[in-house]
Amino acid sequence: MADTDDLQHHDDLDSHLKEVQHLLARHKLVEGLVHRQDMPKHDLVESLVHKQHVQELTHKLDSLHSADVAHILEALPLEDRLFVWDLVKAERDGEILLEVSDAVRESLIESMDPASLRAAAEQLDADELADLAPDLPQEVMEDVYRGLDPEEREQLRAAMSYPEDSVGALMDFEMVTVREDVTLEVVLRYLRRFEELPDHTDQLFVVDRDEHLRGVLPINRLLLSDPETEVSDIMLTDTLTLEPADEAETAAQAFERYDLVSAPVVDYHRKLVGRLTVAAVVDFIREETENELLSQAGLKEGEDIFAPVWDSVKNRWAWLAVNLVTAFFASRVIGAFEGSIEKLVALAALMPIVAGIGGNSGNQTITMIVRGIAMGQVQEDALTRLLKKEMGVALINGLVWGGLLGVLAWILYGSGKLGAVMTAAMTLNLLLAAFVGVMAPMIRHRLGQDPAVGSSVIITAVTDSGGFFIFLGLATIFLM
Repeated sequence: MADTDDLQHHDDLDSHLKEVQHLLARHKLVEGLVHRQDMPKHDLVESLVHKQHVQELTHKLDSLHSADVAHILEALPLEDRLFVWDLVKAERDGEILLEVSDAVRESLIESMDPASLRAAAEQLDADELADLAPDLPQEVMEDVYRGLDPEEREQLRAAMSYPEDSVGALMDFEMVTVREDVTLEVVLRYLRRFEELPDHTDQLFVVDRDEHLRGVLPINRLLLSDPETEVSDIMLTDTLTLEPADEAETAAQAFERYDLVSAPVVDYHRKLVGRLTVAAVVDFIREETENELLSQAGLKEGEDIFAPVWDSVKNRWAWLAVNLVTAFFASRVIGAFEGSIEKLVALAALMPIVAGIGGNSGNQTITMIVRGIAMGQVQEDALTRLLKKEMGVALINGLVWGGLLGVLAWILYGSGKLGAVMTAAMTLNLLLAAFVGVMAPMIRHRLGQDPAVGSSVIITAVTDSGGFFIFLGLATIFLM
């Protein structure tokens, strides 16, 4: 994690992102102009221009913290992202891969050859490698594993053996331990041998010769007490301890309740196996919050805001399929009154489906856009690109699920025209939902208002009224 001096305010992150985007735009513009010019030594001039812009971008990236580079990568379209990724120094690859979201990490790993992936993984500690391992090719992980020393292998096996939402999956193994029968002067001399202490070291862990936890020695007590005092005289024995199998959510609540910076992790025999830091807890809380918000709209965790259309389509199909089933079931309940509704029975039974699926699709789009805005990934110039992408997703979903619904309508009511109207209405309403789903939060954001507030209400109203109008209008034209 970053030191305090390295952390950037959100405004600074936005300025760094805009500067990188400006350099990329200028690079494309100038290279395009040079490429079209007919001049002596054209290839040499083009090469010099390319190198100049690459050097500017590389210098900018080198000046940023790994977390800031990760933020920039997440906010760039795939083509620009891979171009910037190639300019990052190889020794920083591992750190940045840990910082980016799962979806963006996948796109970066796909662009790397096995040798580069091995080099990136070898830069990481065992606990960090465990986080990255599920995304790495098996042959790469095998090569990296063979290169670890026995202690690191055991740590890696331990970290990967615990569920993702457990303390064991979040803990790290980098910590400072001391004995209780030594003086504080000895401890201070011992600490001076370190080039730097592990991040978030607010306390030292006191262990016996068998590595059983005896207590903790807060740094402030170490610095303020008499150097001739023994550790056992001032260490704390009544302290919070965690076990690897504990739920991460429970540990996060303990950190919040007791304002902890770190906590020891012990096994059933109170043998010290690692520590949990506030940095890991904050990351866990953030990821859980994001996943919960996305799941409310039926989205899988961590979809890349600039993912290819087909990837986004696959990510959103499951929830649309569930809603299609439930909405169609509701339509059949209305259809039970066919005798009373007479000639309008098919329209009355089917039109709620068009509105319901349109509303769900629009809410998915809104959720992605609001999340991107909240995380600083969506800039004003991304509007056109996002509209094209979301309209493409809506078009494919409309044709696929609208076609399926059209076939079902044809089978149930024996009317091919009704099936065609159903397919067309579903597709058009999903396109309308995608358009409003992008524009509503973006407009509110530009007006300085919260993009999340009211967007769902807007999308529901538009897709309901628009869906009924489109379906009944088409039915009136082609069926009546």
